[in-house]
Amino acid sequence: MKTKIQQLAKEYLEEILAIRRHIHANPELSFEESETSAFVTSKLDEMEIPYKTGFAEHGILGILKGEKGEGKTIALRADMDALPIVEENDLPYKSCKKGVMHACGHDIHASCLLGAAKILNALKAELSGTILFVFQPGEEKLPGGASVMMADGLFDEYIPDLIIGQHVYPELPAGEVGFRPGQYMASSDEIYIDFKGKGGHAALPYNTIDTVLMVSQAVVSLQQVVSRNIPANVPAVLSFGNIACSSAMNIIPETIKLEGTFRIMDEQWRYVAHDKIRNIATSVANGMGGNADVDIQIGFPSVYNNPEVTLKAQKAAKEFLGEAGVHDLDIRMTAEDFGWYAQKYPACFYRLGVGYNDEKETGGLHSPKFLANENSIETGMTLMAYLAVDALSQK
Repeated sequence: MKTKIQQLAKEYLEEILAIRRHIHANPELSFEESETSAFVTSKLDEMEIPYKTGFAEHGILGILKGEKGEGKTIALRADMDALPIVEENDLPYKSCKKGVMHACGHDIHASCLLGAAKILNALKAELSGTILFVFQPGEEKLPGGASVMMADGLFDEYIPDLIIGQHVYPELPAGEVGFRPGQYMASSDEIYIDFKGKGGHAALPYNTIDTVLMVSQAVVSLQQVVSRNIPANVPAVLSFGNIACSSAMNIIPETIKLEGTFRIMDEQWRYVAHDKIRNIATSVANGMGGNADVDIQIGFPSVYNNPEVTLKAQKAAKEFLGEAGVHDLDIRMTAEDFGWYAQKYPACFYRLGVGYNDEKETGGLHSPKFLANENSIETGMTLMAYLAVDALSQK
């Protein structure tokens, strides 16, 4: 089966590269992926793979039944949305839409999944069970397309025994992959706090309730949420990236907005921390004569890789790519809405190397210069196909 997958990949590679370049040149923002969705369904039509649409509006569920009989149900997932970034790469297939770019590799994800679907479709006479192809919108934007697709009944008819996802990883060269069983990525919540006081002349601070001093004290005090409340063995980060107001150097503003992000790898302590954030912010504001409105927008849950299925997938990857091409990963405090799937179904989310072996730089994820190594596409499409076949064959 390994040899058959590799031979089919060689046959299909140029087509899948062209698909990737088309998607890259025609990016669409989260929950706006109408053209991408139509393009994906056109390719599934060419393969004669049945599918359902309408999940989170632009989401697609392809359904491939093995012809050797009943068996497991394995879901393979790829996201399709792009980011609001102006691409700075000089490419023949550079983004045609100014201000929108596939800077996180979702064009790679979607094309690899189409490649895997084409390979598996060619092998369906030798397969038992069902393979689901999940093409998902809106990974980059709350509440996350994964949660919306599931709410729309994504897996109502076909319940996956395992769901597998992959994500580009510039830190590894093309041809290599990385796995981590257990907790892998953090949850992600957005923090918005409005500090309100009494504005006035900066030369007469005693006539004001100083919001600048208030927000400064709050930023420092809020660091206690992680350092003095959450256990040291629970990875957590609370960072503030924006302090905003309409004012001038000699004016103490009436209101200041503080915005940040909270990430953690423990769902119980996640909500304990939310209460601490609210209490500290309001206490600091009240203690200085003002008040604070705290809005915590719940984001993606943490990504938990089921240890048993992830170790099996890692073993299969070593069989397919060789020991040297498969790495152990460390935890990441970044977030992924794949966590919604992992909360409900046994899941494996792994990394696909897209780096270069020479001095060429990828530019980094979410960068206007992000440039994935296209040699990764053959690995991405073949490994997904092999992992699905391996999972179907297991008791």
